[in-house]
Amino acid sequence: MPIFKISGTKLKKLNSLPLDKEKNLQVLVEGNLIEVLDLLFLATEYTTTFGGRIDTLAVDTNGSPVIIEYKRNKNDNVINQSLSYLKWLKSQKSGFFEKLMIDKLGKEKADKIKLDWNNPRVICVAENYSKFDIDTAEVVPLRIELMKYRYYEDGIFALEPVNVPETAATTQTITAVATSNTKSQIDTGNSLDNLLSKAADDIKSLFAELRERIVAMDDSITENPRGYYVGYRMGNNFADVHIGKSQLKIHLRPIDYVDPRKIVEKIPDGYNWTMDRRVYLKSASDLDYVVGLIEQSYKNVI
Repeated sequence: MPIFKISGTKLKKLNSLPLDKEKNLQVLVEGNLIEVLDLLFLATEYTTTFGGRIDTLAVDTNGSPVIIEYKRNKNDNVINQSLSYLKWLKSQKSGFFEKLMIDKLGKEKADKIKLDWNNPRVICVAENYSKFDIDTAEVVPLRIELMKYRYYEDGIFALEPVNVPETAATTQTITAVATSNTKSQIDTGNSLDNLLSKAADDIKSLFAELRERIVAMDDSITENPRGYYVGYRMGNNFADVHIGKSQLKIHLRPIDYVDPRKIVEKIPDGYNWTMDRRVYLKSASDLDYVVGLIEQSYKNVI
């Protein structure tokens, strides 16, 4: 999508510029991980015992380990490479990653985040993707997130998700291609069925309506069932829906909301959550109002 700069009543189209080196892209993203991806930086060019080097190791604010790989060439097989690194990561004991978090973030912050070793993520950052890349990310039921970057004149940088269906959303036990000739079986333990299992029938129906309204906001929104909630994201999470027996608890981004009813609560700082605003939804009569709050959170990430 072209980007325009407003000059009075005129629009000037900004030209897309190439990044001369892949390393420049890596340095730019690593230096701004919390701003662009809601991630905490841990290591760069991390050497594995498989012989390769992971471009960036990070952890998200929910405690999931994150592998980030970058590419400039459309033909680079970055997804298979990333899956090979994921296979290596899953073969390690969680203690090494906990130590990495403590060394980089400090023990107090690492303890608050609480490592979620069972839900690693893979993020690929590239200027473009081939149809093979997108098909692979769709077929492999893992948390593979494709991010497309653009660098424009006047120092403008954009990073947006490529819309890939979330096949992991309803999968319990999965088998994924880690390299062209290697397979690795990983148990995700997360699915919508699991999260909805304890909810009353009216709450299940309410969630179905809420879910439909959220994904209708943008065709690039992805849905990510986690151990305790369903996350909705556009590059960064903008709504985390916790499904209870008699209500839905929704965590939102830390912004000032237009909230005449004053139902948005601030979560205490001690929890150290990025999504530190929350609302409760118990009745379909409040759905329109709560969706309006969620839309404000969504607009904060676009």
